[in-house]
Amino acid sequence: MTWDYLIVGAGFSGAVLAERLASQRGATCLVIDRRDHIGGNAHDRADAAGVLIHPYGPHYFRTNSDRVVEYLSQFTAWHPVEYKVLSHTHGRYWQFPINLNTFEALIGRPSTPEEMAATLAEWRVPIASPCNSEEVIISQVGRRLYGMFFENYTLKQWRRHPRELDPSVCGRIPVRTNRDDRFCDEKFQALPRAGYTAMFGRMLAQPGIEVRLRTDFREARAQIPHRHLIYTGPVDEYFGNRLGPLPWRSLRFEMETLPVEFAQPAMQVNYPNDHDYTRVVEIKHATGQKLPHTTIVREFPQDYAAGLEPYYPIPAPDARALYTRYAELAAVEKGATFVGRLATYRYYNMDQCVAAALTEFEKLPPLPH
Repeated sequence: MTWDYLIVGAGFSGAVLAERLASQRGATCLVIDRRDHIGGNAHDRADAAGVLIHPYGPHYFRTNSDRVVEYLSQFTAWHPVEYKVLSHTHGRYWQFPINLNTFEALIGRPSTPEEMAATLAEWRVPIASPCNSEEVIISQVGRRLYGMFFENYTLKQWRRHPRELDPSVCGRIPVRTNRDDRFCDEKFQALPRAGYTAMFGRMLAQPGIEVRLRTDFREARAQIPHRHLIYTGPVDEYFGNRLGPLPWRSLRFEMETLPVEFAQPAMQVNYPNDHDYTRVVEIKHATGQKLPHTTIVREFPQDYAAGLEPYYPIPAPDARALYTRYAELAAVEKGATFVGRLATYRYYNMDQCVAAALTEFEKLPPLPH
């Protein structure tokens, strides 16, 4: 059999394209993944204690796109949730992102949005056009709050100083002068009610789609007849690192199940200035599971090396310059489409991955007969 599409990767990008091509065009799609499960990094599962966990780090779905919500709602019901995060530093918990409650804890008394705004105006370093992540934060809140919450966390996460990273890295985090303590601003915030893996399973259950796990891309490409390739893996890996490896960041996760209903006061606690890990996640706060025990996951950033997963592209000028050269190779690669976070070396949220895959589907020309 010759497949219409060989799709490399069973995460958001690959699953969306497989579903659209199969259901809307009647195409045959073989989806392969080198892991032993579908869902990519968004895969979730119950651990030995029955706690639903996100083994590749927390995936907080949120979006302002009605199109993305409408599309995914074909495959899942939703469990609405407001994601709450604390930061632990200087011996105590602080609300994060920075808001009026954080400010009151800092000054040790009640305050107002007007006083907070006036104080931040005094603390800010005036920078008209911030060029990096340090500048974008000190131009919003000054050096004291930058040092408390951002500088060392960023160093641990990226092993680069904030001044070496694009403004978008720290600029993604809002600063509020009201009491809004939600981690995210988006109008739609929810988790798939039965979990991400169940949602992916429904997406990939279309007639014309077959999924093969524990499958190597290079072997499959050489051995499986197909008319077009859709690749969602690391773009440098596709080209055999011929221009040199792109810089990635990887992660290590340490899980611990505890005999208590909840082990920490929020779904996520950041540790910017203590410990080797950056955060501890207790996703049970968000999933709504009712169990007498819980599982926490400590997240340790680490350098990427062979055999590890490339979790994050590094948003920095040198990395972007090297990716641009790989993008030029990808643009002239015949019979192949590159889509997704790893293939386009972009720091996408999940809804952005879905939106980009839907757009890519519309751009794919019909296959010649």
